[in-house]
Amino acid sequence: MAQVAEGAAAEGAAVPKGFRSAHHGWPALDRIPHPSYRVPVVGDVLGANVRTPLQDSMRVAARLGPIFRRKAFAKEFVFVWGADLAADIADESRFAKHVGLGVANLRPVVGDGLFTAYNHEANWQLAHDILAPGFSRDAMAGYHPLMLDVARRLTARWDERERAGAAVDVPGDMTKLALETISRAGFGHDFGSFERERPHPFVTSMVGILAFAQRRNVIPSLIAPMLLRGAARRNAADLEYLNHTVDEIVTARRDGTAAGGRGDLLDRMLDVAHPDTGERLSAENIRRQVITFLVAGHETTSGALSFALHYLSRHPEVLARAREEIDRVWGDKEEPAYEDVAKLRYVRRVLDEALRLWPTAPAFAREARGTTELGGAHPMLPGAWALVLTIMLHRDPVAWGPDPEAFDPDRFEPAAVRSRPAHVYKPFGTGARACIGRQFALHEATLVLGLLLRRYDLHPDPGYRLRISERLTLMPDGLTLKLGRRTPQAVSREESGAAG
Repeated sequence: MAQVAEGAAAEGAAVPKGFRSAHHGWPALDRIPHPSYRVPVVGDVLGANVRTPLQDSMRVAARLGPIFRRKAFAKEFVFVWGADLAADIADESRFAKHVGLGVANLRPVVGDGLFTAYNHEANWQLAHDILAPGFSRDAMAGYHPLMLDVARRLTARWDERERAGAAVDVPGDMTKLALETISRAGFGHDFGSFERERPHPFVTSMVGILAFAQRRNVIPSLIAPMLLRGAARRNAADLEYLNHTVDEIVTARRDGTAAGGRGDLLDRMLDVAHPDTGERLSAENIRRQVITFLVAGHETTSGALSFALHYLSRHPEVLARAREEIDRVWGDKEEPAYEDVAKLRYVRRVLDEALRLWPTAPAFAREARGTTELGGAHPMLPGAWALVLTIMLHRDPVAWGPDPEAFDPDRFEPAAVRSRPAHVYKPFGTGARACIGRQFALHEATLVLGLLLRRYDLHPDPGYRLRISERLTLMPDGLTLKLGRRTPQAVSREESGAAG
C-alpha cells in the first residue's frame, strides 16, 4: 500500500470533482493494459464506432483481459469484468455506486432520482425508504391484475397480426407493454400505447434522451457543444415534453381527476412521510422519481423480454421445455393467479439466461470509498472509479465455463448457481443501490412470457441475425417474429405427450 500513499500525496489525496479521469485516482495506472493502437492527443478512439461503444469495449475486453483502460482525448477510463475483480469491487464496505458516464448525462432529466442520485444526496435514502414498501409481496400481488390487463391488450394486438399472417415487431410491442405496465401499476396512467401505430411521444422523447446521453459519452466535451448543437435543441424539447407529461399525471392525481387511492407508487410519493423523520418528497423530486420509474422501469423489462423471445424462437428445445412447464403448472386456468407466476421456474431461468447474455443495463460504475487496492494489485485513491462491464462479467469463462456465448437456461439450476463464485451475475446492479424494482420486472416478464408461450408458436425470420441497438440500455434491433396460434387441441396433445 506504500504506492497508494505516495500517489495520494502526489495527488493531494483528493480526487477532483466532476469527471474523474483515471490518472487522478489510479496511482499505478501503468499496470493496467490499454489498446496497442493508442496515439497522441486522441488516445484510443481510432477505429471506434460511436454508435456501438459498448460492443467496441467488448472486443477490447476480449483482447486485453479482466481489467483494461481506454482513453478518449483527455479522459481515461478503467474497465473491469473479471469474476474475481468484480467480487472485490462489490464489497460495500470499500466501494459504492459511482454516478458517471451516461448516468451523469441523465441528471438534467432525472436529477437526484433513485437511479442517478449521488451517494451524498439525501433524497436517495428518503425516496428509497418511502418507496421500498411499494415492492413488497402484498404490493406486487396488487399489481398483478393490472399486469394481466396490459398483457390482454398485447395478445389482442398479436391475435390480429397472427390472423393477418403478419410479423410482430417484438421490441416495439414489448416497449408498449412495459410502458403501460409501469405507468398503470405505478401511477394509474394509461398512455394508450396499443391504440397507436407509432410509439407514444413519451417513448420517442425518452429514446431521444437516452441516445443523446450515449452520444455525450463518446464526444469530447470541448467540441460537443458545436457537434451536438442541433441534438441539444431536440434533447431540450424532449426533456420539456417528459416534464410536462409527468406534471400532468401528478396534477391529475392531486386534483382527484385521475385514478388513485390504491396505494400505488404515486400515492406513496404524494402521501407517505418517512417513518422515522416525517420528511416528505418535494414536488420536484416526485417529478424526478416518476420519470425515473417510467424510463428505467420499461426500458430494461422490454429489452429482457425481447432478448428472451429471440432466443426461444431460435432454440425449439428450450421453448418446448418452457411450454411444457407452463401447460403443466397453469393447467386449464384462463389466467394465472399471482402465486402461479413464481412456479414457472424454468421460464424464469430462460429470462435469467437472456439477461446474462444481454443485460439490458450492460454496465455499472463503482468508486472507492477510501484508499484501497482492487484485487490486491491495483491501488485506488478515494473517489477513483471503474466501469464494471456486466456484459463481459456474464461471459467470463472462469464463472460460466468454456462456452459462455451459448444460450443455456440450465446454468441457473439451483445446483449450478450454488457452484459459481459470488457476484458474477449482476443484471440489476449491486449493493445498496441495486434496482429497487427488480421483483416487479421479473414478475412482469415471467408472467408475460408464460402467457405468450402458452398462446403462440414463434417463427423466426431465417435471415435475421441478432443486432444490438445501444442507447445506454440494450435492445435487439429489427427483431420480428411470425406467430402461429396454438389451439386447445394442440395443448391437450402436448400435455398427453408429456404425461406419457
